[in-house]
This record gives sequence, C-alpha cells and structure tokens, in this order.
Amino acid sequence: MPKNKKRNTAHRGGGGGGGSGAAAATETTAGGQHRNIQPFSDEDASIETMSHCSGYSDPSSFAEDGPEVLDEEGTQEDLEYKLKGFIDLTLDKSAKTRQAALEGLRSALASKLLSEFLLERRMTLTDSIERCLKKGKSDEQRAAAALASVLCVQLGPGIESEEVLKTLGPVLKKIICDGTASIQARQTCATCFGVCCFVATDDITELYAALDCLESLFSKAGLKEKDALVLGSGPSSGLPVSALLAWALLLTICPASELKKRLETHFHKLPSLLSSDDVNMRIAAGETLALLLELARGMESEKDCFKNETCVVELLADFLYEDMESLTEMLRALATDGNKHRAKVDKRKQRSVFRDVLRAVEDRDFPTETVKFGPERMYIDCWVKKHTYDTFKEVLGSGLQYHLQANEFLRHVFELGPPVMLDAATLKTMKISRFERHLYNSAAFKARTKARSKCRDKRADVGEFF
Repeated sequence: MPKNKKRNTAHRGGGGGGGSGAAAATETTAGGQHRNIQPFSDEDASIETMSHCSGYSDPSSFAEDGPEVLDEEGTQEDLEYKLKGFIDLTLDKSAKTRQAALEGLRSALASKLLSEFLLERRMTLTDSIERCLKKGKSDEQRAAAALASVLCVQLGPGIESEEVLKTLGPVLKKIICDGTASIQARQTCATCFGVCCFVATDDITELYAALDCLESLFSKAGLKEKDALVLGSGPSSGLPVSALLAWALLLTICPASELKKRLETHFHKLPSLLSSDDVNMRIAAGETLALLLELARGMESEKDCFKNETCVVELLADFLYEDMESLTEMLRALATDGNKHRAKVDKRKQRSVFRDVLRAVEDRDFPTETVKFGPERMYIDCWVKKHTYDTFKEVLGSGLQYHLQANEFLRHVFELGPPVMLDAATLKTMKISRFERHLYNSAAFKARTKARSKCRDKRADVGEFF
C-alpha cells in the first residue's frame, strides 16, 4: 500500500489516493497484462476516466451526499484534499471535466464554511474562474459564475472579496452585455454580478456603474402600452428577470439620494412589465414594485433625519403616489387573474404573490414568514429582507441554513448577531437521521393534504375548462 500511494501522488490533478491504485490493480488482474494507467493525462481526460480514479474525481458527490456526509464521515483534511483536486481539474483540457470540477467546488462551498482554505487559494481559484468565464461555453460559464457568487459569500466583505470582484467584474459585465453569448450564461452572470457587488462593493461609483449595467437589460423589456408590444415569454425573458432582481438587490444598499434618483427614473416603467406574457417577469415586477414602495416609504418616514433632503422626500412621495389608483387596479386584476389561456400552476403562483403585493400597496402590510435553522429562528417581516433571503437561497440552495448559522456576513445582513456556539454533543442531540426526517416529511405532507382537501372547493376551477 505505501508503494501505491507513492506512485499515485505523482499524477497531475492532486494525486488520486487509493482509488487510482485500485483502478490499476483491476486492469492487471482482469486482463493479465500490466499497463501504465495515467487517468489525468492530456490524451485521456474525460468524465468516464475520472469516475475510476479517486474519491475527489466525482465532483457531483457533494451535491448527492450533502453536508451530512462531510460532517459525519469526512475529516477536514479529506475535504481539503478533494477541493485541491477540484481546483487542479479546473485547468483540465476537457470542458466537461472543468465544468464538473466547478460544480463540485460550488456544492462544497455552499455546504461548509471554508474561509481559511479559501484565503490561501483565493488568487488561484479566482484565476481559474476567470479563465473558465473567458474560454468556456454556456454551461461552463454558468458553473463558473455560480462558483464566483458562493466564493464572495464565503469571503464576506473585505479586501479579498474586493479583489475577486475587481478581477471578475469586467468579465461578468462583458458576458452580460454580449448579445451573442448564451442567454442562460448571461442570466446566471447577471445574478452573480449582483450578488458579488452586494457583498464586495466598497466604492460607491462601482455600485452606480453596476446599477447602470443592470438597468440597460430590463429597461428595454418595459415597452409602452401605446406601442401595443409587451415582453413575450421564452428563453430570452429570463435575462431581464435576473437583471431586475439583481438591480433591486443593489438598491437596498444605495444611499437615499441615489435611491430617489433611480426611483424617479424607473418606477413608472415597472407597471408595463406587469403585462408581460412571462409569469416570472410579472412576479418579479410586482415584487420589485412592493420593494421600491417600501424603500420610498422608509425614506418618507425618516425624512426628519435628512437636514437638506426634506423637500426631496416630499417630491418623491408626490411622484410615487400620483397614479396609485391605476396601479392598484392592475395589481388587483393580477391577484384575481382567471385567464383561461394561462397555465393553472402559473395562475396560482401569480395570485399568491400579487395578493401579498396588493396588501403592501394598499395596507402597507407584509405577511411575516418564519425561517428555522438549527436552534434559531429568523422572521422575514419586510420586502427588503424577503428579497435578500430569496437571492441568497438561489445562490446557496440547501446550504443557506448552514450559512445562516455560521457565516458572519449573512448573520450581519439579517441582523442575527454573532454565531451561536454549540458543542458537538449538543449538535448531535439536535440532529435527526435522514430516515426520521423522511417520516416527518411524509406525515406533514399527509396532514397538509387532508387539511387542504377539507377547505378546497372542487368546483372552483370548473370554469377554467370552458
């Protein structure tokens, strides 16, 4: 065994561990012939080869196993060993290998906090992401952009994340504004650009430039009703949606004077997006309208704090509320939409969202939501917090709950205070097995189905079939 380890560590790509030795032994006993196998050679770098080489050679294992396997079965050294292998594989000649490595890194960083490991390899990882964004195709660019978002969330605000944004920001903007690039890649890059700016931007001029870039994408989608044109549904509609949501996220950290300027320029354009054929665009426009109204009302309630901007806030209030009746009617129509030409799932989703938006516009009310993670709870009681939570949920996926417990940056964003320190024994008693979680979810699903069946009027949707 020591000889096998010594031989395998010479391979490019971080070693290969005992897995490569096993692969070589299989070839010898099965065929009866001794062969020199180099799984990460330039001539044979493929996903099929990777699956026989080592424990870290299958990046998708992070997504399948999740953080539980990392905590229970793997040590910190094993995890770092795998991540080093992934970083090496981002330089591979095979596009599929690079993409799989990027996705494996993203899954690992979304599932576990690895600040010290990333600080030591921040420049190497940033260079790899930049290379994949510049040279890769659509899927590889999307994987690289998603990894860049998680990397900034891991690093938090500071010099390191600023350097990451300084390196990757121009590349992301180039892809976003490139009309010949893949729509899916541009969409993911728009979300990544917004998140990275939210985390790392310290220069106010860079923040304004990012807002201008995103505005150029969704403002073209808002065509006037008098032109009898609306934004259609299709693959291209996802880009304005992502740009609009990223733009709204950055507005939450804007100074009041700049916020007022942006509202005056774009608030009257958003109602035209409510007529889009794409349900995601309609929902994004509605939630953004509710968010902007909340920000404007916050400025109005705090106008006494502005020594020289009282008149500015009053003018803003007059501007926003001069045509609220027509906006309210449009929102009410969407909240009760029964158009038979639209999918039932889309209509239910739309009605649910716009009922909350209508309450925000008419009653200045928000339905409070509760998010549980570990022993803690977080109350989402405003549109700003909801939009921020939804954005980081899209970036981190199921790993958001872990980051809410341990990531100091996210805890600061959501005003959760310093991380709660729990010993290993307490954590073990709080943790339930996958089987117990499955039983709990099954029982909850059954109870929810019975409760809804009692309240549901089965004749309510009959008219939609005619």
